[in-house]
Amino acid sequence: MKKILCLSLASALFVGCATTKKEAPAAPADGKAAVGGKAVAGPTDDLDTYATVAQVPDPLQPVNRVTFWINHQVYRYILKPVSIGYKFIVPEKGREAIGNAFENVKYPVRLANNLLQADLPGAGKQTGAFLVNSTVGIGGLGRPAQHIPALADLPPVDTAQTFAKWGIPNGFYFVLPLIGPTTLRDGVGLAGDWALNPITWCGYIWGQPVWYIAVPAANTMRSLPAQIDTYDAATKDTIDRYLAARTAYIQYRNGINSR
Repeated sequence: MKKILCLSLASALFVGCATTKKEAPAAPADGKAAVGGKAVAGPTDDLDTYATVAQVPDPLQPVNRVTFWINHQVYRYILKPVSIGYKFIVPEKGREAIGNAFENVKYPVRLANNLLQADLPGAGKQTGAFLVNSTVGIGGLGRPAQHIPALADLPPVDTAQTFAKWGIPNGFYFVLPLIGPTTLRDGVGLAGDWALNPITWCGYIWGQPVWYIAVPAANTMRSLPAQIDTYDAATKDTIDRYLAARTAYIQYRNGINSR
């Protein structure tokens, strides 16, 4: 069990360093789970719904389903209890402040991709929000930039989105052990986000175990509740959990890439 827990944490650290925080969607009254602003088919929907929404090749589906099943067990029996414990110990305001600080630190990811997309106004707004949040917001713990109309609710920007803007296709869909669903394009983009994230640089700059483990672990912990809630909303009460998760992921990424 100790080996499994260590492996789960190690993989989760990578995800925490690279993933973008997003709010867990609430299930609408019609019983469909909303993910990425769109509805995911519920138990009464035909499986063809998934097929028409998810226009991404899935040639590795037999292998993906095995990986997905393993991931589900890890989420259910290890990561979800950890997430519940974190929410119990750390009050909501504290979790919000921690999340704000880690998102603020990811400014280089947003800036680099705004520039790579030739979005100079976007880069300027991201810089302005970073400066305001880092100073008035005390190191990013607060988000005072949200009260400035020009800097509020800036759209998420990441490397996979940049690749999409450049016209690079998704490639095939696959499921990474513990990390979860992605596509060939998004997987490479995830590595790009990881390289651009200052949290990744901590261990290389200071070279101490605390920087290799503690900081990325804190980043993973703060994002875990939202990720678990999103996963539950997308897959609960569905005919096929694998297809529901695949559809929800592709819908979410399509929404990001269209902004």
